[in-house]
Formats: sequence, C-alpha cells, structure tokens
Amino acid sequence: MKDILQRLAEGPIVGDGSMCMTLEKRGYCSAGLWSPEAVLLYPEAVKQLLREYMRAGADVLQTPCFYSCEGRLRRGNTTFTSNEINDAACKMTHEIANEGQDVLVCGGLSPVETYAPGKDLSAARREFEAQLEVFIKHDVDFLLAEFFNYIEELELCIDVMKKANKPIAVSMRIGPNPDHSDVSLEECTVRMAKAGADIIGLNCMYDIDTMLNALKRMKTALDIAGLSVYLMCQPLGWRCPDVDNEKEGYISLVEAPLAMEPRALTRGEVHKFARSAYELGVRYIGGCCGMEPHHIRAISHEVFRKISHGQRIKTSE
Repeated sequence: MKDILQRLAEGPIVGDGSMCMTLEKRGYCSAGLWSPEAVLLYPEAVKQLLREYMRAGADVLQTPCFYSCEGRLRRGNTTFTSNEINDAACKMTHEIANEGQDVLVCGGLSPVETYAPGKDLSAARREFEAQLEVFIKHDVDFLLAEFFNYIEELELCIDVMKKANKPIAVSMRIGPNPDHSDVSLEECTVRMAKAGADIIGLNCMYDIDTMLNALKRMKTALDIAGLSVYLMCQPLGWRCPDVDNEKEGYISLVEAPLAMEPRALTRGEVHKFARSAYELGVRYIGGCCGMEPHHIRAISHEVFRKISHGQRIKTSE
C-alpha cells in the first residue's frame, strides 16, 4: 500500500471526523476533559464510529486516543494509563482499517500538560516519547500531532516524532490568530515546515470560512519562504464566525460544548468548503469536533465520485 505522501502526490486525501464529541452524543464518553477511555470501556461503540467514517469515504482512520496523556488522564481520575488506551486504540483502528481498501492508520499525538512556555522541556519530551512508543510498536502508517496552541511545544513534538521514521503531519488550533505565545500564524506556518513536518495545517476551534481564510495566509507564508509541504485542514462542523478573534475559538461560546446543534453545518455547506479548500491547494481534508460521518461523506463526494468497494473516479478539477 502506498504511504500518505505517495497518495498525496497523486491527489487529495479524505480524513475522518469527530470522535469524543460524537461518542458523548451517543452516550459513550463524558463531556469535560474529553479523554478517550471509551476505547477500553466501550470498544464496539468506538469501532462502529471508525467503521462509519471509513464507509463514508475516509482514506485515513486516526487512532481514537486524543488527549491520552498522563496528566490529563490523572485529572479525570481514570484508572487507565495512556499506554493502555493508546494500545487498544491502535489495535481497533488497524482492525477496522483492514475491513476496508487501502485505508491508512494514523497515530495521533496530543499536547501534554507538562509543557510550559519557556520552561525546561525534558518532562514534556518524555511524555511525547511515551505516546510515540505505542505507535511505533503497532507500526501505524503515519503520525499526526494535533490541537497544539504553542509552536514551541509542537516543534518539540516533531523532533520526537522523527524517531519513528514515519511521515509526519501536524496541525495547530490557532486559526487566524497568533499562538498562545503571540507567535503569528505566518511564523508558526514556516516553523512547522522547517521543523520537519511533511504535512501542516489547522484543526478544530474555528469554522470552515475562518479556516479557509487562515489557510490562504499559510499558503502565502510558505510561498514567500520557498517551502513546499502539503496543507491539511480539519475544521469544526459548526458555524461560528462570531469567534474569529477569540483565541479559544468556539469554546468561548455560551452554547459550547453541549448546545451547538443549531450551528451545525449542512452537507451542502461542507461540499462547498471541500471544493474551496481543494482549489486553494489543501490536499488533506477532514473534520474535527462536530464533523460527523455524513459530513465526511460530503467531503468525499465533493473530492471524489465514489463507486462500490471504496474505488474512486476523480471529479473534474
């Protein structure tokens, strides 16, 4: 099977969507810390959601272990370790991917609570190494570090990820705004690429239009710097233009996180977004919180005309 970079060189890739948010709606996850114990408590429910994303057209299934890091798990008073959760997540993702055709497994790394801006990085490095260890053991196809709001922390994570000798994707949660140390979007873009990531982009916190505007700035920054990497995006599944200038994005809304349904995107809106992102040059298009299987199906239908058994015919460009 071709790796993610070979596939991207040939055309777009469709990512999967929301996990913890969708599992909470189905009764299998608790709101708040959004930690992923469901992979051990309710494995069949998690497998079913992975299967739905795959059937909707996702080329990539991400290991459902977002925020599986020791500091966050301790705050949630869980009895499970990060290693146990990540191990179960890898096994089930491989299992479901093997039901499909040429579906890639992505090992997902999360920010760690031992990181503090400008402080010693050794503890944070050890946490990233612990997350990475399981993904190396289970031979995932590529790695994705997502939801980072400090470029310094992400650069550290990229340095650790290099040890796996796998393609590296990274995304930040900053949208059009500077990171939480006031590093501009443009500087973050260049630093992600120079640190060694093969695929860079944005995820969560902001809606489709806000993310498109930010991606345009990222592309310009890469062009000015003479850097060539693939762009990715995994936006929210809700409309929230009123938080464009909020560093915490949709979390600053009074409706968040459990009353967002009136803001939900239609499939038609997702079709338009996917086409706009593709025309901008984004080649990895998926979703984050609020993006459910029917949204991923809309992305897949826009980027590809799907036929039986996951085979594809590209639409006109």
